[in-house]
Amino acid sequence: MPSVAFVINRTLLRDPRGFLRRCRSAAADRGWEPWFAETGEADHGRLVTRRAVAAGVRLVFAAGGDGTVRACAEALAGTGVPLAIVPLGTANLTARALGVPARAGAAVDAGFGGRDRRIDLASIDLASADGTSADEASAGRTSAGGSRFAAMAGIGLDAAVVGAARGQLKRRFGWAAYAVSGLTRLSLPPRDFTVRLDDGEPLRRRARCVVVANTGLLPGGFALLPGARLDDGLLDVGILAPSGALGWARVAGRILAHDRRQDPPLECFQARRIQISAAADLPRQIDGEVAPPGRTLSVSVCPGVLVVRQPR
Repeated sequence: MPSVAFVINRTLLRDPRGFLRRCRSAAADRGWEPWFAETGEADHGRLVTRRAVAAGVRLVFAAGGDGTVRACAEALAGTGVPLAIVPLGTANLTARALGVPARAGAAVDAGFGGRDRRIDLASIDLASADGTSADEASAGRTSAGGSRFAAMAGIGLDAAVVGAARGQLKRRFGWAAYAVSGLTRLSLPPRDFTVRLDDGEPLRRRARCVVVANTGLLPGGFALLPGARLDDGLLDVGILAPSGALGWARVAGRILAHDRRQDPPLECFQARRIQISAAADLPRQIDGEVAPPGRTLSVSVCPGVLVVRQPR
């Protein structure tokens, strides 16, 4: 009998016992032997996922938010063991991009009955030649949970918003917590960035933030980078540089209209390797997790390294 692992962030469950019963029943109905591991906010499940793979599991469910998905994805990269997702978090960006149902029971059924698809991951390095120390980089990998991500990383305003939308705010407002915290930070000043795409000439911009995405969705399902695809072997880069209320309105209009035209308030690019440097230490985030402030992000694509279970 094949075995399936459920890596569960228990802190996000309203009815843990009911959820475990649902998982056991779904596994038994399909001839799988279930194996359970619980994680919390400080331990997203990377180690237990690796142990599960070593023990021979044939399928892994990440039941949690984007942090849990990211941890399981990193552990499963290159193994060929499929990752299924039960979205329990606030943003659930990777799950949304894959079309995973929002309801836990439906997501479990989709994980067992879905089709396998190979997708890319992104490898990120918080250290660079501009002065970030090895200790700082190591701290970043520890606090932000590893060196690969599935959805989006950024430096500047977006990371400041992520850092502010935490705990009670997210429990109260859900994904709208990011909008609430964002409104209080729109007045943060722009910063000087240098962005190098592959081997191209550096782009120098004064912007609010720079994001690198494998999926271009924002919390709530809005498409910041509508051209982003999980399996195209490319990463999408957004340079957000609105000026004043009119600039923010133009950005909002583009997002709502899925407009792909280049526009100074929001420039979009694609590349396989991206190096970002800022003139000052700024907030940084990786898949919705806060990393230590710094001046750099170096990101490269890892094509097709993860098998995911996508609903049919």
